[in-house]
Amino acid sequence: MSTSPFSSCAFQQRASSRWPSRRPPSTATSRRSLVVAAAAAASNFANENREYVIVGGGNAAGYAARTFVEHGMADGRLCIVSKEAVAPYERPALTKGYLFPLDKKPSRLPGFHTCVGAGDERHTSEWYKEHGIEVLYEDPVAAIDTQNQILTTSSGNHLKYGSLIISTGCAAVRFPENIGGNLPGVHYIRDVADADSLVSSLEKAKKVVVIGGGYIGMEVAAAAAGWNLDTTIIFPDDHIMPRLFTPSLARRYEELYQKNGIKFIKGVLIDKLEGGTDGRVATVLLRNGSIIEADTVIVGIGAKPVVSPFEAVGLNKKVGGIQVDSLFRTSIPGIFAIGDVAAFPLKIYDRMARVEHVDHARKSAQHCVRTLLTAHTQPYDYLPFFYSRVFEYEGSSRKIWWQFYGDNVGDTIEVGDFDLKVATFWLNSESRVKGIFLESGSPEEFALLPKLAKSQPVVDRAKLQGASSVEEALEIASSSL
Repeated sequence: MSTSPFSSCAFQQRASSRWPSRRPPSTATSRRSLVVAAAAAASNFANENREYVIVGGGNAAGYAARTFVEHGMADGRLCIVSKEAVAPYERPALTKGYLFPLDKKPSRLPGFHTCVGAGDERHTSEWYKEHGIEVLYEDPVAAIDTQNQILTTSSGNHLKYGSLIISTGCAAVRFPENIGGNLPGVHYIRDVADADSLVSSLEKAKKVVVIGGGYIGMEVAAAAAGWNLDTTIIFPDDHIMPRLFTPSLARRYEELYQKNGIKFIKGVLIDKLEGGTDGRVATVLLRNGSIIEADTVIVGIGAKPVVSPFEAVGLNKKVGGIQVDSLFRTSIPGIFAIGDVAAFPLKIYDRMARVEHVDHARKSAQHCVRTLLTAHTQPYDYLPFFYSRVFEYEGSSRKIWWQFYGDNVGDTIEVGDFDLKVATFWLNSESRVKGIFLESGSPEEFALLPKLAKSQPVVDRAKLQGASSVEEALEIASSSL
């Protein structure tokens, strides 16, 4: 029996009334300053009202801004406060195309600014200027006064807000400094600066160690293979992607990675990272006594929600993050939270969840802003979705693209030849489809997955087990819709 990657806890109900935002006094000017440098003097900002403020400059912030524009409520009313040096972008690119070798057409900004991931135009800094959206770059929020509705940024700026959307995302879990977590050559990836630093290391690297067998580890290792580097993945579990992959499915992917020259060291823990005579990381010491040479180390051991300095709005201690209701309202009127940082009711499975994925970042942002700006009160009804795309650089012998929808609980049935395509179905005791995974599907086949996971049809278990191909298995499942 598989366990779900989503934690749950009892949801505490919030008041159902909408909390109206406060509008700032009207001014004679038609538009505020559009983009304000983070280093500007604090006196330029003291007590100046912003009708709507988004804290955070990632995926969710970019899609929230687009939704404000669509409702005609951005121009001169919206401010984004970001720790990033650039306008919001599609963060998944950082562990995929961004890490490709320079001769294999890597992704670079402005190519993946939001909202290109949803088929929209690329919203560069000029787009924000054109739509009257003020953006404070490289100036994260350091404190909040919820009673007086004032934010204080790290540079000392004070911003009074009417309605606040917290979109701070997650930060990478880091190794402590005393075991080498901050040595030169040790990398974590959360933003463009991190990815740039890693690319610089890969250009000179000979031996790469990736610590962690989850999303980050698998995607970074696949990119490193494109550089033809000696690459080893180290993780404590029995197989890769243990929160989603079955042992059988993991084995197929591990074999593919090994064909690309990537080595695995499983079931071990890291003792410490040690530097060489030049101070740069040189070895990875395992708790079993083994020593692995490395001049570049990428740590991908998870992420944690960035809740500071917003703890007072209410946290969910079980799944982490800021507690919200089905409209993304926190316990404090006028304050919302979206994206990775939000702990929300996962309606379809009747539990609380916090989802770290771009799909949820986009959809939660759109749902929240519609709630804020309109009479929209429909509860957020999210279907968990995960995907990965690796080995997509030029010259790769096999490009990988899989998608998963639903909940990976229950018994599993695997169908197909991995060399072509493979599917895994999760069925409960009533033979209802709870989750479905597909590798190398066609656009039509991928489009079928959310329909199956959402409707959870009862399927003929014996027929599904006897299917001779993925196509036949999907036909059996779809006939039950």
